[in-house]
Amino acid sequence: MTPPTLPPRLLDRYREEMGQEEINAFLTHLAVKEKLAASSQNQALAALLFLYRTVLGGDVGSLEGVVRAHRPRRLPVVLSEDEVRRVLGHLQGPSALVGQVLYGSGLRLKEALRLRIKDVDFDQSCIVVRDAKGHKDRITVLPESLKVPLKTHFRDVWAVHQQDLSEGWGRVKLPGALARKYINAAKEWGWQWVFPQQHRWRNWRSGEQGRHHMDSSLPQKAMRAAVQAAGIHKQATCHTLRHSFATHLLAHGVDIRTIQELLGHSDVKTTMIYTHVLNRGTDSGGARLQLPPHPLTAAADEVTSKAETGCDVDPSRWHPPR
Repeated sequence: MTPPTLPPRLLDRYREEMGQEEINAFLTHLAVKEKLAASSQNQALAALLFLYRTVLGGDVGSLEGVVRAHRPRRLPVVLSEDEVRRVLGHLQGPSALVGQVLYGSGLRLKEALRLRIKDVDFDQSCIVVRDAKGHKDRITVLPESLKVPLKTHFRDVWAVHQQDLSEGWGRVKLPGALARKYINAAKEWGWQWVFPQQHRWRNWRSGEQGRHHMDSSLPQKAMRAAVQAAGIHKQATCHTLRHSFATHLLAHGVDIRTIQELLGHSDVKTTMIYTHVLNRGTDSGGARLQLPPHPLTAAADEVTSKAETGCDVDPSRWHPPR
């Protein structure tokens, strides 16, 4: 079925009588009278451009006079160090360790859940984040205080993996075409998820069973309950722990470029938003001397060489609360 076409006369009328001025007037009406958000205004502009260029086959020019709506830049929600300690104290089970990793290493929730065993380097005190946002890899810090909990967790995951292997399963999904290139890699310990799901999934057609990583809804629900139990009225989510990680490092004097690298931001302007959260510039100077001590021990104010530790922040001085 072919789409309906407009009569030639009507097309000529649209091209002659409606252009940049009319588009700007319509968008102004949406903003002032209809009070639509910036995203809705931009969606309307995109629809108009599609109408003119694709349906009408005309050219509306460079649109230099059209005022484009910009989304307001909102400050992220950040928890204080005491609030982080209280929230993490109310998390239970695997979600508690997920929360500690989010705050201790500044990971996004999906990055934490997609971690493989081989991505956690205890010797170099770092975590390798594979294929993160923007399809980039990066290295972030592994705090000393998380090593023992993670090693204990790894022993439990190892026992589950061995049981799966003994029952004829134990394979995980590999990225890209690695499963075809390395046939047995899916059963290897290094490729297993750090946070596997509790039960194996089953392919109802082939009967094959395996384990995926933990579903993101579990730590999200646990975080929501923990925030309420801690008596905190901020709109805090799992991503808030990442914001808190960056803000607390900045407050303790860690260089903004180092935080940018740990978070995996392409542009330092994205990281600079945390300076607005602190309501000051990036030069900490003597301001950090007035800050309270870090939730567990010392401040994260020492930066070491990647060649020595594999990460920028000294993990022995960065201790997220348990």
